[in-house]
Amino acid sequence: MDQHTTPSPADIRLVITASSLGTVFEWYDFFIYGTLAASGIIGRTFFPAGNEIVQTLLAWAGFAVGFGFRPLGAVVFGYLGDRLGRKYTFLVTIALMGIATAGVGLIPSAATIGLAAPVLVLLLRIAQGLALGGEYGGAAIYVAEHSPRGKSGFYTSFIQAGVVGGFVLSLAVVLATKSALSAEAWGAWGWRLPFLFSIVLLAISLWMRLKLSESPVFAAMRAAGERAVNPVVESFTYPGNLKRMAVVLFGIAAGLTAIWYTAMFTVLSFLQGPMRVEETTAQLIVGASALMGLVWFVAFGWLSDRVGRKRPIVWGYAATLVLLFPIFWGLSAAANPGLARAAQSAPVVVSGPHCAYSPFAAKQGDACGQMLDHLSKKGIAYTTRRTPGTVLSVAGEPVPDHTPAGIDAALAKAGYDLTPVVPSAGNIAVILLLILMLGALSGLTFGPVAALLSEMFPPAIRYSSLSIPYHVGTGYFGGFLPFISQYIVARTGDPFAGLWYAWTVVAMALLVTLFGLREPARNME
Repeated sequence: MDQHTTPSPADIRLVITASSLGTVFEWYDFFIYGTLAASGIIGRTFFPAGNEIVQTLLAWAGFAVGFGFRPLGAVVFGYLGDRLGRKYTFLVTIALMGIATAGVGLIPSAATIGLAAPVLVLLLRIAQGLALGGEYGGAAIYVAEHSPRGKSGFYTSFIQAGVVGGFVLSLAVVLATKSALSAEAWGAWGWRLPFLFSIVLLAISLWMRLKLSESPVFAAMRAAGERAVNPVVESFTYPGNLKRMAVVLFGIAAGLTAIWYTAMFTVLSFLQGPMRVEETTAQLIVGASALMGLVWFVAFGWLSDRVGRKRPIVWGYAATLVLLFPIFWGLSAAANPGLARAAQSAPVVVSGPHCAYSPFAAKQGDACGQMLDHLSKKGIAYTTRRTPGTVLSVAGEPVPDHTPAGIDAALAKAGYDLTPVVPSAGNIAVILLLILMLGALSGLTFGPVAALLSEMFPPAIRYSSLSIPYHVGTGYFGGFLPFISQYIVARTGDPFAGLWYAWTVVAMALLVTLFGLREPARNME
């Protein structure tokens, strides 16, 4: 089959199935860490600090490290993909990912081997990041280069849906394992099983991908002797390519990943943390909404074949700027109405001469900081004011006892019930609807992207030119989103304040896309 031959339906089914399932499994491997980090297990096991906030931030920092190394993986595997071929490159990436993920499940706890535990975790997260830096570009390009004219948006949308599928699978495996074990067994060793399960997924992925032939576009380039000598260098020197890569980095990758991680990980942390939704319930709700939301990615990929790639992305960015905060306000009201009412009717105000608070400090410097530390650990929203003396008030009433017990008693009296809750059936339906709205925003901006990026760059340097800016953008703007958002929330005491990071990134992406992105020609030649 050459690059001008329309693939048979059987060819297309094999290409899409093998590439999409590989993407599901690859992202499962990457997200299983984030799923367990949101529940606190990763922090307690590998980053014990005697402080729940610090443990959570360190666990999310470990999550971010993997993203930080995605650009290097994009450089290495982008080069190999443009020189040696699409097929064999993403065979290597998925093998590296599977082995690294299983390795995390085998690392002893910090209580057993000390500092070596977090070091080993970070090294394996780096390996995962390198693998992921090569996987997405290879899978997206491979499907795009097999797609008939006019259908690449639809066909590659299954790759985009595969990213969400990996997140859903990670939640499903965690929930299934938890349900099969006692709480004690899950906390002691059962949480390792989802990591080890990646060996099974790796075997399936390798078996399917070995059945694939090389991309027809790459095969034609190789036969004609048109491969780039050094695709990484040529990606930065090819006429007009540097501008296109900048648009991908700041306009496409940064924006779509900020929305997607907000829709998945921020929502999960928001429900389990400040909203005090029972852990398994929160995971079921987010997993179910993500599964239902898969249709958005395919639908908007299909739409992009008809209206162009740029329009859905711009629509999604603009709608996100308008709807992001209202959606989370709605989640707060539906997830825990009692806590939301208490926060509104009985605001907590901490005032003092400095009120300096550092989430990473082992001990806060003054009484005001110590009160903020206690409130942050409880997930209680607060505001601060500067006054000569240190004062804590709840619902406008001064609290004379500033000890943790005194603060908790005042909060309880004002209606702050911090017991984990299971929302009513009606409220769960509202939460699902709101998360589906976030999923639609993500589908608008993510669904058309694999086809768009493949069409933006010439075939000889496509793998490198696509992968490098995409993984810089997603790795740094998106991968650090949970850490930055949680840090902002911890510093401000406002559970909604972390959303400003995502909002700002999307605003930047909208401007860059509006004024910098040209609609590409929709073909793979």
